[in-house]
Amino acid sequence: MAVVLDLVARDVRPRHPEKAHRPDQPIQRKPDWIRVKAPGSAKWAETQAIVREHKLVTVCEEAGCPNIGECWEKKHATFMIMGDTCTRACAFCNVKTGMPGALDPDEPANIADSVAKLGLSHVVITSVDRDDLNDGGAAHFAEVIRQIRLRSPTTTIEILTPDFLRKDGALETVVAARPDVFNHNLETVPSKYLTVRPGARYFHSIRLLQRVKELDPTIFTKSGIMVGLGEERNEVLQLMDDLRSGDVDFLTIGQYLQPSRKHHPVIRFVPPDEFKGYETTAYAKGFHLVSATPLTRSSHHAGEDFNRLKAARLRVMHLN
Repeated sequence: MAVVLDLVARDVRPRHPEKAHRPDQPIQRKPDWIRVKAPGSAKWAETQAIVREHKLVTVCEEAGCPNIGECWEKKHATFMIMGDTCTRACAFCNVKTGMPGALDPDEPANIADSVAKLGLSHVVITSVDRDDLNDGGAAHFAEVIRQIRLRSPTTTIEILTPDFLRKDGALETVVAARPDVFNHNLETVPSKYLTVRPGARYFHSIRLLQRVKELDPTIFTKSGIMVGLGEERNEVLQLMDDLRSGDVDFLTIGQYLQPSRKHHPVIRFVPPDEFKGYETTAYAKGFHLVSATPLTRSSHHAGEDFNRLKAARLRVMHLN
């Protein structure tokens, strides 16, 4: 019998003590449609051992991703570079906030070695926000991409970047390294930015994604949001239009899950049929690929989705 883990248990003891519970903000019990298998298979343990061996940080662990069991079973991991401490304090995120340490010059090579050992055909690289760095960490991103290309030339690379706000030239540095997919998440609708993502600017993020296509039209662009934070349906539909105005190819929509009582509460658990409605609408608006389910996350099924993106592009080229 499969063991099912209700992720409410993950909220009882947060990974980072500075984001401990507040008793005045109870965590809602999750509905039956948000259930995952408990991790612990042999392949999961093998992936964990490689991550530990190279002292790597994964967003799978830092963000308490509900899909870690499934992904690590398949030897899929999203590597988080530039440390485990973020310079911002977004209300939804379980990554700790503070002043990060210096960049590890060996990290790009260690990431590339792990990608080779895992035999990844597709890898996702993300990072904390590094507002303390002059380029926001853009050169480090580019070096990670270069090192992976050297060790695993057939591996496709997807990056999930910060917004590089007020970092002139940073985006150009990353795009010049030619990742296959450039992902930057909007996270939520603009009316929620002040409380959910206060350090970011909605239209800057839209422009960032649009600029990627201007610099290199061959790179797939991607963005994602969480729902259940109090947004209205019409706001989500407008966000879709804003992304399409920037020629974004791929949209992900998932349910927000509150990491601890200190974080933004879940206003509503969105039922699966509403996710299906968002998916249908997003395709009608012109996205090449859409993933919209309660457990959708930016890097979930990223390799399979990349292949679907390539097929979708070919169909569009054929029609034109």
